[in-house]
Amino acid sequence: MDTPIKPRIEREKKVVRKMIELYCRHNLHLDHIPQEYIDLAEYACRRLDYCKFGEKKTACKKCPIHCYAPHHRERIRAIMRWAGPRMLIYDPIAAIRHLLNR
Repeated sequence: MDTPIKPRIEREKKVVRKMIELYCRHNLHLDHIPQEYIDLAEYACRRLDYCKFGEKKTACKKCPIHCYAPHHRERIRAIMRWAGPRMLIYDPIAAIRHLLNR
């Protein structure tokens, strides 16, 4: 049986991948995304796939259930702290949508 398409979850997956890519390219000054960051993006996407709130989820920062392991949570938090403000430059539509959907 096919799983239903979840537009918000898919959009959030794209945003987290974009933030990780920005972080690697502009903060770490790398031309490629290292495997550890690819693994982190895959982990974040799996967590989104299994979010119990589904399409009605809030921003992960405000979620009452923290489904990330502590190590991953600290890494993604640092990436989002750095990349979040820069999303207004690199992907303003995603940044504004995120601000409106908090």
